[in-house]
Amino acid sequence: MQPAGSVVPQVPAPIAAALRPLPLLLLRPPLAMLAVRIRDRHPELFERLGPHAAKRFGLDPTDLPFAFVLEPRPAAPSVTPVRQLPRDLDVRIAGPLGALLGMVDGAFDGDALFFSRSLQVEGDMEALLALRNAVDDACIDLRRIALSPLGPAADPLDRAFRRVRAAAGRVAAHRTESRSWN
Repeated sequence: MQPAGSVVPQVPAPIAAALRPLPLLLLRPPLAMLAVRIRDRHPELFERLGPHAAKRFGLDPTDLPFAFVLEPRPAAPSVTPVRQLPRDLDVRIAGPLGALLGMVDGAFDGDALFFSRSLQVEGDMEALLALRNAVDDACIDLRRIALSPLGPAADPLDRAFRRVRAAAGRVAAHRTESRSWN
């Protein structure tokens, strides 16, 4: 887990702009597959959510031109990409994509992100805490789950992803240092 003062990498603005015209319909199949694979590999996650598995969670990556609605129903979990989050959500979590993903894979501490204002949350706090605790306990490796269907190509892609993520972190840290007033 990253120390509390760590800089959260953000999706570069040119990449976010390039994603703006992306038809969200293209994201649905891989997100559906990912949700089912997480359910199959981590059924305890859904058990731990209890009654909160019926809640709707809005995930709003502030550095992307779209958001996601997470419905962690055990029988049919779903992650739906949307241009704008609907108003009838139980919980909304907003922050850079790196922070949202980092909380899932354990790279970042959710409390530290919240208190540093890297994340904004609103809605049913009991449901939010249930989700956070369930995700923390499940020790989900999103990269492995997403890349495992690729067979032998998974390991080189995972290494490449880690290098890109590390480089993005260094760029974010450099930007933060150059804006420092002291």
